[in-house]
Amino acid sequence: MRDPGLNEAIQAVGGVTELARRIGIAQPSVSNWERIPADRLIAVESATGIPRVRLRPDLFNGDASASVEEVDIERAQEYALLATLLMRVPDKTLLARLAKLRGDPSPLGVAHAALGQAAADASIGQVGREYFDLFVGLGRGELLPYGSYYLTGFLNERPLARLRDDLIALGIERTEGNSEPEDHAATLCEIMSALASGRFPAPKNAERNLFEKHIAPWMGRLFADLETAEKANFYRYVGTLGRTFLDIETQAFALAD
Repeated sequence: MRDPGLNEAIQAVGGVTELARRIGIAQPSVSNWERIPADRLIAVESATGIPRVRLRPDLFNGDASASVEEVDIERAQEYALLATLLMRVPDKTLLARLAKLRGDPSPLGVAHAALGQAAADASIGQVGREYFDLFVGLGRGELLPYGSYYLTGFLNERPLARLRDDLIALGIERTEGNSEPEDHAATLCEIMSALASGRFPAPKNAERNLFEKHIAPWMGRLFADLETAEKANFYRYVGTLGRTFLDIETQAFALAD
């Protein structure tokens, strides 16, 4: 049963299909929601004009045990964006949304603005070919976005086994039908998004431990490689955004000592 905030969002735009289109995800995903996931809250707020406090009042009711800090919602959204761009080719709707990105003078704001301009200048066909060359290829793409590969030079090695052990300890299971190993950069970003938003309940230090053990040792290098990859054009700016965001995450976790 849908909660009132989700119903209001759907009614505001004229239906589930239109809401899904406006936030750049598949219609069945929205159909399966009972309430708006915290990591989609900012996107739905932007698409509908409905304040987030009305969409998810449980996150802003002053109850510390139930609320999610706004900065964590924004972190979740950033991770979710990176996960989407690394996992699949952006469709026309998502590319149009990205083209509206604006920034501020901060390093992350500049990265957002540059990605927005790159999206505005790109076509779906160009981005699709670029994604294929970078991550799929004939035999293999220019880059292999897996932790095991970056840490050992081979796929499906010990880093993946250690990650699986830690995910099991957190009660995080592999999604049925997902053929990618859990150390794919997109999967790790998706998990971090769910932890930051509170969608995956976890112990206090779970985010930091996952980041420091399974993301910080290698993913920054992936994004740096993406910035300089021969086939990268639009995705060069995805690399800059990812590298900049991970730098901020690294500093923030270090300050938490």
